Amino acid sequence: MAPVLDEVDVLVIGGDNAGFSSAFQLQSRALVASSWLTLAPKNGTVHHGLADILPIVNNVDKATRSKIDMEPYTATNFADDISRICLGRSDPDLSRTLVNDSNAAVKWLAKHGVRFQLSFNRQAYEINGRFKFWGGMCLKTQDGGKGLIEDHRRAAKKLGVKVLFSTAAKRLVVDPTTKAVSSVIVEDDAGEREILAGAVILAAGGFEANPRMRSQFLGPDWDFAKVRGTPYNIGSCLEMAIRDVSAKQAGNWSGCHSVAWDANAPPDSGDRVISNEFTKSGYPLGLMLNLEGERFVDEGVDIRNYTYAIFGKAILAQPGHAAFQVWDAQMTPWLRSEEYREGIVEKITASSLEEMAEKCAKCGLKNPSKFVETIREYNEAVAVFQEENPGHKWDPAVKDGLSTQSSRKKLTLSKSNWATPLIKGPYVAIKATCGVTFTFGGLAVDHETAGVISSATNSAVPNLYCAGEMLGGLFYDNYPGGSGLTSGAIFGRRAGRAAAAQARNGKNPQDFSARL
Repeated sequence: MAPVLDEVDVLVIGGDNAGFSSAFQLQSRALVASSWLTLAPKNGTVHHGLADILPIVNNVDKATRSKIDMEPYTATNFADDISRICLGRSDPDLSRTLVNDSNAAVKWLAKHGVRFQLSFNRQAYEINGRFKFWGGMCLKTQDGGKGLIEDHRRAAKKLGVKVLFSTAAKRLVVDPTTKAVSSVIVEDDAGEREILAGAVILAAGGFEANPRMRSQFLGPDWDFAKVRGTPYNIGSCLEMAIRDVSAKQAGNWSGCHSVAWDANAPPDSGDRVISNEFTKSGYPLGLMLNLEGERFVDEGVDIRNYTYAIFGKAILAQPGHAAFQVWDAQMTPWLRSEEYREGIVEKITASSLEEMAEKCAKCGLKNPSKFVETIREYNEAVAVFQEENPGHKWDPAVKDGLSTQSSRKKLTLSKSNWATPLIKGPYVAIKATCGVTFTFGGLAVDHETAGVISSATNSAVPNLYCAGEMLGGLFYDNYPGGSGLTSGAIFGRRAGRAAAAQARNGKNPQDFSARL
């Protein structure tokens, strides 16, 4: 038998947003087994407009406040977006919980010291001297995922939560009489040891950093995707729960969050400092062409919040698993500086489209003539649309209807919004690939308590809970931007409440759901 390392009320496996959210509910006699920083910089939540958000942000002074335009993002808006973006497949109980708890959960995180800011750099454009927020999402955490985890760790220390690092969960131990999880076998530098726990919360992420599981579940070529965040989310805790307690699998196991990512980024993990600067989400302002010189997505089909998590998959499916993003001088001033600043991204600049094609050919473009032809045909379609619709004005903060489709000319693949011609040099291009963020398949849970459901009994496994990316059934094919962070907080909070009730008081966790 393994020697006992510790005995706690609740053991949280995973040191990300969901794990620490669970721990905040536990306070003393809680133990978090952590590893690496996560990538979780933004937040999607129901809000009632600027006045509802201002009390929890730290980057808005009086003068700036007077220049902000922000429409409320209602529960109906959020629910409709989940239904639309997730193809109507999201578990209704999980999605309803996500929507209804989102506003309170964000304010609860702020109460525990998570620093929020208005996301001027990502979710607002300054138009005619006013900051116009768009797409529902308006919040980010200060200093991104790095700052979020720093805030979580500071709060955990204040609450007396103990954190272990470089400690891997190996097995769930089940009491043969009660069938309840009673302890976890872990492994650290000293070897295998046992942690006795009144309850266990699984919050160790998906399998996005495991090339084998990506190929197995997401499909061919997914081992080529680059990992955006932690290299430690390899699905081992998912497999552990399925093996040891017959945890029921749920959700979109062939789906994931993946983005347009810098082709020169590290292959197997993100960067703790640079983090989201490898993201390349400026495609609505220009075009994306594959290595054959052809467009392959409608860059303006929807607000970026609802396309960035699936366009990485689209790039992965292209020849060479790469694409070029291209803009002219009219659009480059609108690109986010942190995604396209000098020193991070390798920019390709040219004074003409022909010169751009030649330079891109040195970076992998296979068909330079087709590249030029595609852009010229696009420019012609945009010009015809503008001739027929002189009243349409470009507006990056709304779906402006500027299109390539008119009565006299239609492209086979349209650009539905923000279609402006690429006619003014200097031109800029960058090479992008697919960056995988997190996977959608996970474990089935009770939405009230986040208790893990057994595939054998179709009821909750005693003393075992789940939150964060390990939770399955919420997102399918795509997700509304920022809602992953919100989900982690909401179900982490519920798991913490239920686990604390079970471990300390021996009460039915359902009795506590009404007080969340």
